[in-house]
Amino acid sequence: MKLDQIELREIQMPLVSFFETSFGRTTQRRIILVRIFSEGVVGWGEATSPEGPFYNHESTGTAWHILRDFVIPRVLQTPIQSPPDAAVLLKPIRGHGMAKAAAEIALWDLRARQSGKPLHQLLGGSRRSIDCGVSIGIQQSIGELLKKVEKEIHAGYQRIKIKIKPGWDLDVVREVRRQFPASLLMCDANSAYTLRDIDLFKRLDEFKLMMIEQPLAWNDIIDHIQLQRAIQTPICLDESILDAEDARKAIESDACRIINIKLGRVAGHTEAKRVHDVCAAHSIPVWCGGMLEAGIGRAHNIAMSALQNFSLPGDVSASKRYFHRDIIDPEVEVDSQGRIQLLDGPGIGFEPNLQRIDAVTVRTEMLRP
Repeated sequence: MKLDQIELREIQMPLVSFFETSFGRTTQRRIILVRIFSEGVVGWGEATSPEGPFYNHESTGTAWHILRDFVIPRVLQTPIQSPPDAAVLLKPIRGHGMAKAAAEIALWDLRARQSGKPLHQLLGGSRRSIDCGVSIGIQQSIGELLKKVEKEIHAGYQRIKIKIKPGWDLDVVREVRRQFPASLLMCDANSAYTLRDIDLFKRLDEFKLMMIEQPLAWNDIIDHIQLQRAIQTPICLDESILDAEDARKAIESDACRIINIKLGRVAGHTEAKRVHDVCAAHSIPVWCGGMLEAGIGRAHNIAMSALQNFSLPGDVSASKRYFHRDIIDPEVEVDSQGRIQLLDGPGIGFEPNLQRIDAVTVRTEMLRP
């Protein structure tokens, strides 16, 4: 793959409404885009890093620094035959998976476009559509939350995820379950609890949740083993799983029974496929998590979710839930059955809209060999 130049670009996009988790509230996304040029073909990637280092250690600022000063120079200076080569090349950079993923997934898009194939096919995906759930942040009141849940169920979403934190948990889940007894329901704690809260999780068992996502520390596997032994509800690990080895250890120790895969967290498609394959070999279902991506990151999530073991509804939802106008054509839409249909155009299947991207760009930098 002969690379001519790589563009870094930061865009800023306000959310349709705030999104709140146990570690804070987001009203505007600062997103880094990576554009790789190669002999007249362009591949696109997106860094899913949040604005501050609260989900993990990464942020928009650190991702720009790592991409500009370490990732892109390595990619430009070393011959790369295929996207998995980039994953090997970038491995000596410890951590910073979201920065590394932005470049790695852009190379996958580039290779798919050069081959004239859809990315989901190049990755080995077999699904023609993906099942969609929705993630609903912490609200001002339980009443407001119930209205949002009802709206998303009527829109067709197959699974509802609600964020919880200490003080916004048991009573909230009880009310949602009472109001929507037949809905697929799960909770996401974003690491807000400890083993001292084990009785709370035992009480959540009565609500027949699909799973509880990352209840304990963001870098923990050991305490999750003890919690999973104590409760019936499956634990799903998110922040704790950085690669296929983490997945294997968590599964073999029974720290979880479901795993969420995020492209940024595991440093790109190459490692995401490995995590997927480890889980499939152990009959552990996976699903695609979301990081409030704009359209390019959302399109990469759709392609990844075409892999066979993505058997649970993910957090890939319609563009309009988050942004007044997305940066791709067509925008991502979810049908009345709660599904997204796979597109068969080359690469990610969606075309970045440069006019819209330019309108929300706050800085750019071009790097060359």
